[in-house]
Amino acid sequence: MTHHEHIRLEIADGRAVLTLDRPPLNVLNIAMMREMTEALGEAGAVGDLRLLVLRSRGKAFSAGVDVGEHVGDLAKTMIETFDGLLAALLDFPLPTVALVDGAALGGGCEVVLACDLVYATERSKFGQPEVKVGVYPPPATVLLPPLVGRRRTAEIVLTGEVYSAAEARDLGIVNRVYPAEEFETGTERILGSIQALSGSVLRMTVERLRSGGPFREEMAAVEEHYLTRLMRTKDAAEGLAAFLEKRAPRWTHE
Repeated sequence: MTHHEHIRLEIADGRAVLTLDRPPLNVLNIAMMREMTEALGEAGAVGDLRLLVLRSRGKAFSAGVDVGEHVGDLAKTMIETFDGLLAALLDFPLPTVALVDGAALGGGCEVVLACDLVYATERSKFGQPEVKVGVYPPPATVLLPPLVGRRRTAEIVLTGEVYSAAEARDLGIVNRVYPAEEFETGTERILGSIQALSGSVLRMTVERLRSGGPFREEMAAVEEHYLTRLMRTKDAAEGLAAFLEKRAPRWTHE
């Protein structure tokens, strides 16, 4: 198994478990996202695999991408690396399951949105707060509408509101919510039932389930808009700088 610094990958009995291991908040930097993409390729090549599980170590599933790597010359690399990770997750040949215990915000929420099934504890929360720091969440504008509809997508990305696990379930982002003490046993029943199925049938089933959305094509257009227009505005630069400097942004609306 390949050694990784920021994640763990364990494969046994037809199940791959990819653990985000950059506690406490599992902030996604470029190195971590590259490790995740590499791990997805490694797991996807296992012949008898039946499912992939994403989980985390720490108090958050993931609080989002590293804003410090989202400015200047690194911004393009950050966006392209993150979109490549999500494409690899969406292209993964078997069912993908996110087990969320804690916050899944920004890029962390978008990783969750790219999974087939999502289960959460009652203490989890979800949201796309990017608008509050002067940007918007490119993958969420593509991934959310098929899940929750256009109007709910607009509310999520335009307000930057954070939703409880129960609210996320009602929106259609989460499948089921469990008390923390029941999370392991409750989700294990579902994971075990999938793991007991035919790998070839599961592959064909997820292939059909995901056949409706050309993510790469849509994201190419969103990337272009984000990098060549949004990131050149004064307010995008101000919002990101204010976040890093831990102060309120001073918008000029330019």
